[in-house]
Amino acid sequence: MKPSTTRKFGRADLDVTSFAFGTAPIGNIFRPIDEETSDQMIQAAWDSGVRFYDTAPMYGHGLAELRTGHSLRWKNRDDFVLSSKVGRRLKPKRRSEIDFAPWNNAAANELIFDYTYDGTMRAFEDSLQRMALERMDICFIHDIDVFTRGADQPEVFKQAMDGTWKALAQLRDEGVVKAIGVGVNEWEVCHEALKQRDFDCFLLAGRYTLLEQESLDAFLPLCEERNAAVIIGGGFNSGILATGAIEGAKYNYAPAPEPILAKVRGIEAVCREFNVPLPAAAMQFVVAHPAIPSFVAGTRTVEQLQKNLEWFSHPIPTEFWAALKSKGLLREDAPTPA
Repeated sequence: MKPSTTRKFGRADLDVTSFAFGTAPIGNIFRPIDEETSDQMIQAAWDSGVRFYDTAPMYGHGLAELRTGHSLRWKNRDDFVLSSKVGRRLKPKRRSEIDFAPWNNAAANELIFDYTYDGTMRAFEDSLQRMALERMDICFIHDIDVFTRGADQPEVFKQAMDGTWKALAQLRDEGVVKAIGVGVNEWEVCHEALKQRDFDCFLLAGRYTLLEQESLDAFLPLCEERNAAVIIGGGFNSGILATGAIEGAKYNYAPAPEPILAKVRGIEAVCREFNVPLPAAAMQFVVAHPAIPSFVAGTRTVEQLQKNLEWFSHPIPTEFWAALKSKGLLREDAPTPA
C-alpha cells in the first residue's frame, strides 16, 4: 500500500490517505524539535502524497497546532484532511509557573481539562485560531480514559458524554465538522462511547497492533456494523515493534516484559524468513482491518519520516501473514493485507 492511497473515512463525507502525519513530536514531546525541522517534515509528508494531519491542543501546550497551521496555511484547504481534539482549554501563563512534562520547550499555556458544552465550544474556536485555518474536518474528545484520568475516569467520561458530546454533535449537525469521535488509549472506552452515542470515528493509541488484538472481540466488529472509522496511533506499541526485541525495548511506555520480548523475537524470525522489516509488518497489519483507514505516525526527523514511508510501502507476501498465524503469533481472525 502506498502512503498516498486514499480510503473512505467510515460513513463521513471524507477520504483520507492511508498514512497520516501525527504531530505529537512537533509539540516537543520529551525533547525539542526546531521550527525548521518541523516544517521540513510536514512539507516532506506533503510531497510524498500524505494529506491527513492529526494534531491536538495538548501537544506542546498548543505548539503542535501552531506549527501545523504554519506549515499547512498556504495549501489548498480542500486538498487535505485535518483533525484536532477538545477536552482541554489553554490559558496563557508564566513559563516559570507551568509544569510542561513531558513536553519540552512548549508554548506558554496552561492545560485545563474542560468537558463542558461551553468549554468545548471555546476550545474548538481556540484551536482554529491557533492554526489560522478556517476549519478542522474531524474533532475528537481527548483523553477520557483510565490511562489519563485514573480514578476520576467514570465521572470524566460521563461529563464528556453529556457536555462535550452535545457541543460536537451540534457542530456536526451544522456542518462545521464532518466527523466527531473519541481519542484515547483504551479500546474499551471507545467501545462504551460508541454504545452510548452516535460517534463517527475513533483515534486509538495502540491496542490494535501485531502484539494486541483484543479489540477484535467486540469493539472493531461494532465499528464495522456502525461504519465508524478507527485511526491507529502508537502502532509500534511505543517502540518495540520498531526497534525489535533489543535490550531496553519499550512496550507501552515501559520496559518490555519477557513474554512480550519472546513474542517479538518470534515475529522477527518470520520477518527474517520473508525479508520483511518488522516495522513494515506492524504498519501494514493495522490498515488491513476494514474499519481502519489510516495509520498515524509521528516522527522527529525527515529521515525518520522517509523511513516510515518506505516501510509502509514495502512489499509483503501473503505467505508472511499465514506463517505468523500458523505459529500462533497472530490471531486467526485478524484481517491481513491481501
